[in-house]
Amino acid sequence: MKGEYKTKARNMIVDYLKANADKRFTAGDIVKALSERGATIDRSTIYRNIDRLCEDGKLVRYKENDVNGACFQYSEGHGSCHQHMHAQCANCGKIYHLDNEIFAGAEEKLKEEYGLEIDFGKTVIIGKCEDCNK
Repeated sequence: MKGEYKTKARNMIVDYLKANADKRFTAGDIVKALSERGATIDRSTIYRNIDRLCEDGKLVRYKENDVNGACFQYSEGHGSCHQHMHAQCANCGKIYHLDNEIFAGAEEKLKEEYGLEIDFGKTVIIGKCEDCNK
């Protein structure tokens, strides 16, 4: 980010995001995790940083039906996160980046039959991962 300030609070937030890049989280999750580590970061600072990271494409914001509020996923290492679908384990929360080609036929059928266009970047398929199925 141009003109970004490298504050201690910002560094702690980004460190949390990178450590949890394979999971979705809410702003409340960040607040809770950082306070459990003894950090006293104002909630508004966390929200302000989340907004900036979303604007810069480093976070993907989406809405899940079972969560009150927005969910986020750190996407700096996945530059095209806004352009592909995701799957998420309902048990552990791990996120998988999916190849859109898998859904090409379904995308066409949804458009033909229902007039519905898929927003790949905001589409999350919920399932149970291999580890949680053991």
